[in-house]
Amino acid sequence: MNTAIWIIGGILAALAGYVVAYFISKQNAKSAANIILEDAKREADVIKEKKILQAKEEEMKILSEADRTATQKIQKAQASESRARQREQQLNQQQGEIARRKRELDSVKATLDAREQALEQRSQKAEQLCREAQEELERISGLSVEEAKEKLVESLKDEAKSAAASYINDIMDDAKLTASREAKKIVIQSIQRVATETAVENSVTVFHIDNDEIKGRIIGREGRNIRALEAATGIEIIVDDTPEAIVLSGFDPVRREIARLALHQLVVDGRIHPARIEEVVAKVRKQVEEEIIETGKRTAIDLGIHGLHPELIRMVGKMKYRSSYGQNLLQHSRETANLCAVMASELGLNPKKARRAGLLHDIGKVPDDEPELPHALLGMKLAEKFKEKPEICNAIGAHHDEVEQTSLLAPIVQVCDAISGARPGARREIVEAYIKRLNDLEQLALSYPGVLKTYAIQAGRELRVIVGADKITDEETDKLSNEIARKIQDEMTYPGQVKITVIRETRAVAFAK
Repeated sequence: MNTAIWIIGGILAALAGYVVAYFISKQNAKSAANIILEDAKREADVIKEKKILQAKEEEMKILSEADRTATQKIQKAQASESRARQREQQLNQQQGEIARRKRELDSVKATLDAREQALEQRSQKAEQLCREAQEELERISGLSVEEAKEKLVESLKDEAKSAAASYINDIMDDAKLTASREAKKIVIQSIQRVATETAVENSVTVFHIDNDEIKGRIIGREGRNIRALEAATGIEIIVDDTPEAIVLSGFDPVRREIARLALHQLVVDGRIHPARIEEVVAKVRKQVEEEIIETGKRTAIDLGIHGLHPELIRMVGKMKYRSSYGQNLLQHSRETANLCAVMASELGLNPKKARRAGLLHDIGKVPDDEPELPHALLGMKLAEKFKEKPEICNAIGAHHDEVEQTSLLAPIVQVCDAISGARPGARREIVEAYIKRLNDLEQLALSYPGVLKTYAIQAGRELRVIVGADKITDEETDKLSNEIARKIQDEMTYPGQVKITVIRETRAVAFAK
């Protein structure tokens, strides 16, 4: 019982202690909370004051910026207003100036109107006086106005024609003098800068032998060796009493060269019979063909000409064995090519094209076949066949006037060809035969009625015939030139071709005293 009381008492005491402790802790918590609240209030007041100060600073900044912006806008507005006032003043001044000018113009217009009226009156009066004067002139002269105009126009036409003819003649004379002087200068310079050697034209080749015993071996038994040699080469072999010489005769220089070389090998070898002859001739022909091609290539390289067709190169090489009037054709073509290049350079043209045309201008003289065409036309066709340029083809075909010249290369090639062939020492011909041929040409043309004078020029390549204007008409000159050309072809022997030019002119001579 006592224990239970003690237990109950202990429990009650514990409860009482707990309650007291609870109230004490509650009182302490309230005191701590009050302290915290007071601290928070103080901190809030501090923060509030800071924020208020920041807000005031921001407000001051915004107000300051607003004041500055407003000040700038006010200044701009004032400047714009000032400019507007200046512009307004200028416009007012301009308006005043315009008004003043308008008043001046009105005054000038009034003055001009008055003068125009006065001029109109004077013009009417002048027209009236002119009509009266015209009527008086018609009455005195007995001519109407239209008739007088026609006579005046005719008189002025005649005077103008006379003055124009005199002026044109002066210009033409001056141009001819200048052109002739410049052309002579260029030609002389070209000739001085180019020179080449010459060769004598032969239709026979003399083959020298050591002794006359070899002649019998060359002839062979019953002439079989010489017949085989002539058949293989196409050359006539003349074995006569001429000591230590055999004559090879033929018009083709390439064949003569083949025959000469073959005969030389046969004589050196000592074996001369028909089979051996055919073998040697075939071998020599191949060697000569190779030499021809090599000569053509070397010539093209020496002249700086590239891109020639192989067949054209072969024809250039064949020129080495061809001569004309004693002038080697290859040397003549090389000289013409160099002259063309020099002259083209002097005239500001392409020297490479000119050199090419000069080299190829006589390829019509060395064709493989013999067509019935002048060598200039044949050369032009060959150049066209092997894709040469049109101006080069024309220069080849026109260098003897067979076709019309269409480029400046053509007259250059023509002139240089004449220079190369006409210079002293370039070509050889028996003087008597040459003079006789020229004289025969002139006499043949003089035999026609109406012919006054004849001149054989350009070494007999051209015949100029001067006829009387009162004896032959213009239509008859064409007929006369054709008749003379036909008669020359039928009755004369001449190299190349002859150009016949018939000249008919009327001359009027007057003397100013």
